[in-house]
Amino acid sequence: MALLTVKGLTKSFESTQAVNSIGFTIHEGRCVALLGPNGAGKTTAIRMLTGLIAPTSGDIEFHGIGPGADRRSLIGFLPQVPAFYNWMTGREFLIYAGRLCGLSAKEAQTRSSELLERVGIASAAKRRIAGYSGGMKQRLGLAQALIHRPKLLILDEPVSALDPIGRREVMELLRSLKLETTVLFSTHVLHDAEELCDDVLIMRAGRIAVGGSIQDIRSEHRQPILSLEIEQDEHSRKWLQNWLKTPPAYVKTYSALSGGVRLVVDDVNAARRNLLAELVESDVRMTKLEIGHTTLEDLFMKAVTE
Repeated sequence: MALLTVKGLTKSFESTQAVNSIGFTIHEGRCVALLGPNGAGKTTAIRMLTGLIAPTSGDIEFHGIGPGADRRSLIGFLPQVPAFYNWMTGREFLIYAGRLCGLSAKEAQTRSSELLERVGIASAAKRRIAGYSGGMKQRLGLAQALIHRPKLLILDEPVSALDPIGRREVMELLRSLKLETTVLFSTHVLHDAEELCDDVLIMRAGRIAVGGSIQDIRSEHRQPILSLEIEQDEHSRKWLQNWLKTPPAYVKTYSALSGGVRLVVDDVNAARRNLLAELVESDVRMTKLEIGHTTLEDLFMKAVTE
């Protein structure tokens, strides 16, 4: 069932159109990644969804509430750089956030204890936030976003400021959260999107360039590839240089690899047979030949550069 439907959402700042008539639907229980290069409009779109800024035009509709109704109680939000009252302790801040969200004093205390334990900073609950590390603040921000049990959790670059260990721990936490609530998060780490999400939205220049379930997008857009590596003797290197000047018809596109080339092809079996025959005929020494498919990163690069 649809939780959120966006239609014709647009935001202009004077002469700049940051978001240009985007539309998409987020279904309950799904985890959605919002992807795109810097300046694509991701953060502006998120701020409109959360109600922090008003759209220039377009509609944002939550299932179960009327158009224009206050949707903030349904949303939990973690900005890219969360702000805190550093003189508060972690527990005090969560109780404060819970009370602002309408929880009773008792419920705010109980919920704060649950979340501090869940995000892994219960041992620092009585420490002032000023003494928290960046990773601890990110965890506290996530707890704050969850304090009122939102229907939609929105996260803007939730792991961008974390070290590899902190990033992995937050990703595991998000993996468990997506079983309980709907999640929308923006990220530059495409591997995270492939690993965690059900759906992706790729933005370019304020528009949705590609959108849909990862499974459908893979089926529709993925292409077979051959990765070839050769020995670095003069004959093999010269052969590859000449071969790439006029590649065969079965090669759609190619890109250089260290010691070889990556080929996007039409028919992987025919391409493999023909390529091996050419290598044998030209006495080129091959060290590796791998068969695979294009990835979400390939689709991302294609979507944001075309």
